[in-house]
Amino acid sequence: MKHTIFTGSAVALTTPFNLDGSVNFEGLGTNIDYQIDNGTDAIVVCGTTGESSTMSDEEHRACIEFAVKHTNHRVPVIAGTGSNDTRYAIELSVEAQKLGADGLLVVTPYYNKTTQAGLFDHFTIIANSVDIPMILYNIPGRTGLNISVETLEKLAHHKNIVAVKEASGNIAYTAQVAAACGDLIDIYSGNDDMIVPIMSLGGKGVISVLSNILPKETHEITQLCLDNDFRKAGEMQIKYLDLINSLFCEVNPIPVKEAMNQLGMAAGACRMPLTKMSADNLARLLSSMQKLGMPVSVVD
Repeated sequence: MKHTIFTGSAVALTTPFNLDGSVNFEGLGTNIDYQIDNGTDAIVVCGTTGESSTMSDEEHRACIEFAVKHTNHRVPVIAGTGSNDTRYAIELSVEAQKLGADGLLVVTPYYNKTTQAGLFDHFTIIANSVDIPMILYNIPGRTGLNISVETLEKLAHHKNIVAVKEASGNIAYTAQVAAACGDLIDIYSGNDDMIVPIMSLGGKGVISVLSNILPKETHEITQLCLDNDFRKAGEMQIKYLDLINSLFCEVNPIPVKEAMNQLGMAAGACRMPLTKMSADNLARLLSSMQKLGMPVSVVD
């Protein structure tokens, strides 16, 4: 059995920006502390929720370095280093290891995509370039590319490929992966609305957007699953389902950053081409938060 990077809840951390569009490192540190203080088991920095696709090389490296130093071994730090350019993904992955990241999160190539043979080669070459564990990120709704069960099973034999963040939304696919790969690979839910179903199939936890605003509760859902109390975990999953759905009523991370701003947390605006929420969707988000007793602006 391979090394497990974490069990429980990891936060897919947003990247807070100042009014001038620069990275708000003070806010990033505050948000990391908030997560750790409330039970989050790992920090994911510069993932897609962190708007890595609009970050410069310098910003990407600076955020990874800051997160590693600020976290200071309290929990693992996982760096998003995926790209649709294999060479660039290798460069980022090697740099993340040098900066002290405990693991990597590598998304499937987007837009140019590839064949399953190309996907196998892409991930294998990246994994060969480092000596730290790597989590594959399967999110076909955003990349247009799904890792087949057969490809994932082959990749699972690589010593550095230890887990998959599964966000296809297809629970049957997840069951097939669990059956095919067994202990060769850990499975993390990539969807907050599927934490309990995926963990009931043996998943080790979640890489969560919800955790940005409710870290304690997200951790508790995963801990209940790890304790085999799936009934209570399911009740919590359902309790927060309306909020989870509202957090994805527009392109992530637009809603979660708005929720963080409402709560007085460091978030700021998203970078273009992501923009402000529509009035209707903002009202929906605020209503979901208000129903849970979260302090927000008055909903008309």
